[in-house]
Amino acid sequence: MGSERFPADDPREWLNRARSNLIRSNNLLPEVFLEDLCFDAQQAAEKAFKALLLQRSVDFPRIHDLAELVNILERSGEEIPPGVREAGKLSRFAVFTRYPGLARPVEKEEHEEAVRIAEAVVSWVARRLSVLRAQAGSESD
Repeated sequence: MGSERFPADDPREWLNRARSNLIRSNNLLPEVFLEDLCFDAQQAAEKAFKALLLQRSVDFPRIHDLAELVNILERSGEEIPPGVREAGKLSRFAVFTRYPGLARPVEKEEHEEAVRIAEAVVSWVARRLSVLRAQAGSESD
């Protein structure tokens, strides 16, 4: 991937991992199930949200429920844009579609929507992290 690596408690490392999952979610290869790619989209959004929570020094539960992570971010003072709020739709890809027989196969349109939502989350979080780091830097001057 080529990204600089950071300690596990650094929001930048969580964002690196989110970006890695996002890249994988777009990797349409023969014999790769869309369910697996949607899992990567869900993971991209989850890790991005957790990066922002880390930056804000907010403890978060080890959950895959993206709607709950959005709620925690809101309670911490973040305004969540509508496209990012859609991330709750991805939570089902964290468990139910990962194993045979728990859910029907994912359709192409569902995969495209999952990737679109994950891209919106990762982009928004990257911008928010940049703003928050800049604010923290100006406060220490």
